[in-house]
Amino acid sequence: MTAAAKPWRPTREGIELRIRLTPKSSRDRVEGLEATADGLAVKARVRAVPEDGKANAAAARLIAEWLRLPGRSVSLAGGGKSRVKTLAIAGDPDTLSATVDAALATLQKVS
Repeated sequence: MTAAAKPWRPTREGIELRIRLTPKSSRDRVEGLEATADGLAVKARVRAVPEDGKANAAAARLIAEWLRLPGRSVSLAGGGKSRVKTLAIAGDPDTLSATVDAALATLQKVS
């Protein structure tokens, strides 16, 4: 996967990960990648409803669990009212990029 085709970009504090979120799903899960108007995004589903930030908080928790990171390291950076969101993930950008690559490779093998 080329740098331009990745759903994240490095920042000074870590990475910003683009996700496409579907709330009110039957279960919480990360499904793979999806092309959006904003670029490639990680496709995620959560059971939470899109009210009072519940789905956004559930998405941050889901991504933290998926990447095996502490919950406090993942926060909403943009797209609060949109299906395509940007999550800020704090940590070393190189390590986080490798972690996301490995997590996506595992999903693609299962799917």
